Amino acid sequence: MLLLLGLCLGLSQCVGSQEEAQSWGHSSEQDGLRVPRQVRLLQRLKTKPLMTEFSVKSTIISRYAFTTVSCRMLNRASEDQDVEFQMQIPAAAFITNFTMLIGEKVYQGEITEREKKSGDRVKEKRNKTTEENGEKGTEIFRASAVIPSKDKAAFFLSYEELLQRRLGKYEHSISVRPQQLSGRLSVDVNILESAGIASLEVLPLRNSRQRGSGRGEDDSGPPPSTVINQNETFANIIFKPTVVQQARIAQNGILGDFIIRYDVNREQSIGDIQVLNGYFVHYFAPKDLPPLPKNVVFVLDSSASMVGTKLRQTKDALFTILHDLRPQDHFSIIGFSNRIKVWKDHLISVTPDSIRDGKVYIHHMSPTGGTDINGALQRAIRLLNKYVAHSGIGDRSVSLIVFLTDGKPTVGETHTLKILNNTREAARGQVCIFTIGIGNDVDFRLLEKLSLENCGLTRRVHEEEDAGSQLIGFYDEIRTPLLSDIRIDYPPSSVVQATKTLFPNYFNGSEIIIAGKLVDRKLDHLHVEVTASNSKKFVILKTDVPVGPQKAGKDVTGSPRPGGDGERDPNHIERLWSYLTTKELLSSWLQSDDEPEKERLRQRAQALAVSYRFLTPFTSMKLRGPVPRTDGLEEAHGMSAAMGPEPVVQSVRGAGTQPGPLLKKPYQPRIKISKTSVDGDPHFVVDFPLSKLTVCFNIDGQPGDILRLVSDHMDSGVTVNGELIGAPAPPNGHKKQRTYFRTITILINKPERSYLEITPSRVILDGGDRLVLPCNQSVVVGSRGLEVSVSANANVTVTIQGSIAFVILIHLYKKPAPFQRHHLGFYIANSEGLSSNCHGLLGQFLNQDARLTEDPAGPSQNLTHSLLLQVGEGPEAVLTVKGRQVPVVWKQRKIYNGEEQIDCWFARNNAAKLIDGEYKDYLASHPFDTGMTLGRGMSREL
Repeated sequence: MLLLLGLCLGLSQCVGSQEEAQSWGHSSEQDGLRVPRQVRLLQRLKTKPLMTEFSVKSTIISRYAFTTVSCRMLNRASEDQDVEFQMQIPAAAFITNFTMLIGEKVYQGEITEREKKSGDRVKEKRNKTTEENGEKGTEIFRASAVIPSKDKAAFFLSYEELLQRRLGKYEHSISVRPQQLSGRLSVDVNILESAGIASLEVLPLRNSRQRGSGRGEDDSGPPPSTVINQNETFANIIFKPTVVQQARIAQNGILGDFIIRYDVNREQSIGDIQVLNGYFVHYFAPKDLPPLPKNVVFVLDSSASMVGTKLRQTKDALFTILHDLRPQDHFSIIGFSNRIKVWKDHLISVTPDSIRDGKVYIHHMSPTGGTDINGALQRAIRLLNKYVAHSGIGDRSVSLIVFLTDGKPTVGETHTLKILNNTREAARGQVCIFTIGIGNDVDFRLLEKLSLENCGLTRRVHEEEDAGSQLIGFYDEIRTPLLSDIRIDYPPSSVVQATKTLFPNYFNGSEIIIAGKLVDRKLDHLHVEVTASNSKKFVILKTDVPVGPQKAGKDVTGSPRPGGDGERDPNHIERLWSYLTTKELLSSWLQSDDEPEKERLRQRAQALAVSYRFLTPFTSMKLRGPVPRTDGLEEAHGMSAAMGPEPVVQSVRGAGTQPGPLLKKPYQPRIKISKTSVDGDPHFVVDFPLSKLTVCFNIDGQPGDILRLVSDHMDSGVTVNGELIGAPAPPNGHKKQRTYFRTITILINKPERSYLEITPSRVILDGGDRLVLPCNQSVVVGSRGLEVSVSANANVTVTIQGSIAFVILIHLYKKPAPFQRHHLGFYIANSEGLSSNCHGLLGQFLNQDARLTEDPAGPSQNLTHSLLLQVGEGPEAVLTVKGRQVPVVWKQRKIYNGEEQIDCWFARNNAAKLIDGEYKDYLASHPFDTGMTLGRGMSREL
C-alpha cells in the first residue's frame, strides 16, 4: 500500500483523475484520431476513479473555526488504481488530524514530535501560495494511496483556525475544488456568536487561477443552491449544488472558494470578554475614534526585474493610494534598484500639489539595475526618524513603511541576517514595516521576518495576479490607524499564561485578541485596564467585566478524547488560547537569533502542539494502521472525521426551534457488542462467556409495561428501563399481539445525575442542561463522564465513565405492516463498571455463569437434532443457573438487526426458574423508577 502525505505547493484539491467522468461531451478530439464518444466514455469509466462525495463541514464559535473535509472515491477499474487527495487550507490554520479508509482498513493520523532526522511518512513543506486577492495565504495538504480494484476509499481531514478581522469583517474561506462533477457535493457552515451577528454575506465563488474554472450564471450573490438561515446569534449556511448546477459553474468540476464574511455586534468600549471552564478570550476592537496621523514612506523596487506589467500595475496602485492620504498625513517616496532614489529628503504634508508631484515622480520611474533592499530600508527609516524627531508629533502619529519588491537582495548588503539586524536597530520599534513580495523569485522569508520584527504584516503576490489591486487591498487594512502603543493589563493574581498584551498599533476594521487562563475558575469579575494613545490624548480604559457562569444557551462543552483515556478535550476558548500561544511561540522562534533561546521556544511550541494535536513545523503526522474498520466507523468519520475537539452547541438563543447540536467530533468507540441483549418481540439473550453458553427467553408483557433491564442504582448508580408498545400479531400467528420496546430510559446517578430517554426518533439528555438529539443525524455529545453517540437511523451508543457501554439499535420500517412498529433493541457492550449486585432482567446474569447438566450431541452429530431445527425445535437439556435447574431447548435466533444468527438454549414460560422471582417483580412504576423488589435495591426514590 502506497501512503504519501504532505503539505506542499499546489492548486488542486481532491483528485481521483484529472477529468471527471461526466464531462465527456466536451472533450477535445484530435484530427484523424476521432474516437466515438461512447467509446471514450467507456474508457474513462473503466480507468478513472469516481468521486462519490465531497463535503465540508465547518463550525465557527466566537471566531474560532473547526473544519472537516470528507472525500470518498470509488475505483471502478479491474486493476488497482492510484488516487490522490488534495486540500487547499488557509496558511494560518493548523491541521489537527487526518484519517484514510482504504477498503476495510483504517489509517489514523497521530500528531507526534518531529524528529530531527527526516524519516516520517508525513512531510510538511511550508511553501505558501495566496488566494487571488492575496488577503490570505494557503497551503496544500496532499495524500495519495492505492485503491484495490472495485473497492473504495475515504479521506477525512480536519483543521482549525482563528478568523482574523480585516476591513471590518471576518472571512471564512473554504476551498471547493473536487476536479470532478461529484454526485454529492456540499458545504455546511454553522456560526455561533454570543455577541450577536451584525452582518452576514456569502460571496460568489472566487475562481481558481487554474485553467477551466468558471463562475455560475449569476455572480451578484451567493452561489446557486446556497441556503442561509440565521437569527440573532446563530447562522447556518448550506451550499449543495446538484451535478447540473456544478456543471454550469464549471464543466470540469473545478469550482473555487466558498467565502462567508460576517461581523459581530460591539457595544463595550473595553471589548468583549468570554470565559469558559477557566479560560478567557478578550476581543478588543474600538470604533468611532478619530484617526491618527500617518507618517508613511512608500518604498518601490524599480530594478530591471520589475519591467513591464508588474511596475505598471504598482504605479497605478500607488496613484490610487496617494489620493487616499488624509490632510494630516505626511509621506515620501523611494525607488530603489542598485541605487537609492529619494523623491524628497524629508516627509511632505498632503496637499493637492504634493500628491500631483508625487504621481509625476512615480510615473517617471524606470526599471534598471539590481536590488539594494538594505539601503532602501535604511534610507526610509532615517526619513521617518528625522521627521518624528523634528515635528514633535511623536506619540500622536504612526510611522509606516510600505515596502514592495519582486526579488532578493543583490546589491549592497546581501546577507539576510545582517539586513534584519540593521533594520531592527534602525527602527527601534518606532517604525512598522509592511512588506509585499511579488512573484516566485522574491525572498519571502526575509520579507516575513522584516515585518514580524518590526510590527508589520506581509503579503505575497503571484506572477499572474494583479499586483496593483493587491497593493491597494493591503493598504486599505492600514490606512486608518486609531490607536498606538496599546497595553492591555489584567491582575497577575487573576490571570496567568496570557498571550501578547502589548500592541504597537490598532487599525480601524481589525481586532486585537488576547487569551489566557484564570487562576480562580469561580472568579466573579475580571479587572481589565487598557492604555493607549490616540490622535488627541492618552487613553485609559478601566472596568470590571462580569465573568460568572455562562447562561444557558451560550454553553459550549468539550468532549472525551478519541484516545479513550477519559480526559476531556478543551472547550473552544481553550483551543483558541492554545492556537494563539502556539502561533506566538512560532513567531518568536522565527524572530530569534539566539540559539539557546530558539531551542527553548522550539521545545515549548512542540510540547503545546503535541498536547493539542496541531500540525506545525515542529510536529509531524504519522499514520497508524492499518486496522480493520469497525461497524459505523465510516459513517461516523463522514460526519467530522474522528478528528477530536469539535464542539457541541447546547442551544441557540433566540432560535424559533431548537436546532440541536451543530457539530461534534464523530469519534465512535470501537466496541465489541456482546450477545447479552433484548430485541424484537421482545427476545432476551444472555451470554455466559466462561462456559461458552448462550441462553435466550421471551417476556410476554403488556403494552405500557415498563421492564427493568439493568438495576445497579445503589452501586454504580446506573438503571435501565424499557417501555413496551403493542402491535397486532402477524396473520396466522400463534400470538394475539406483539410487543416491542418503544422507549429505553437510562438513569445515571454518579458522579452527577443524568437522565436519558431514547426513542426511534430522538434522544433526550437531561444532565443539568436539556439536550434533544434527532436520531436521523450522526452526532456525539459528552459531559461529566457520559458520552452519547448517535449514528444516523442506526444506533445510539451510551458510554458511562468509560467502563459501562450500552448500544441501542434503531429499527425503522419504510412502509411498516400493521404488525410492525418502529422500535429499539438494547445491547450491553461493556459491563465492567457494573457491580456484582447488579440486577434486572439482563443485569442479574452479568456476573453469573451457567452449565448444562444434560448435554446432547451437537447439531453436526445428531440427525434428529438437525431435522428438529428445521421445524423450529431442538433437543432438550437442563441448565443450572444460580443453583436452579431450568429446562431449556435448543433454538436459533437472529440478533444485531437480523445480521447474525446465534444458537441458544431457550427457557420457556416467561423464563420461569431462570430469572429471580416473577415477571411482575420487574415492572417499574415509571420510566425512571430505580427501585427493585428483588436484590439490594429497595428504594423508590428518583
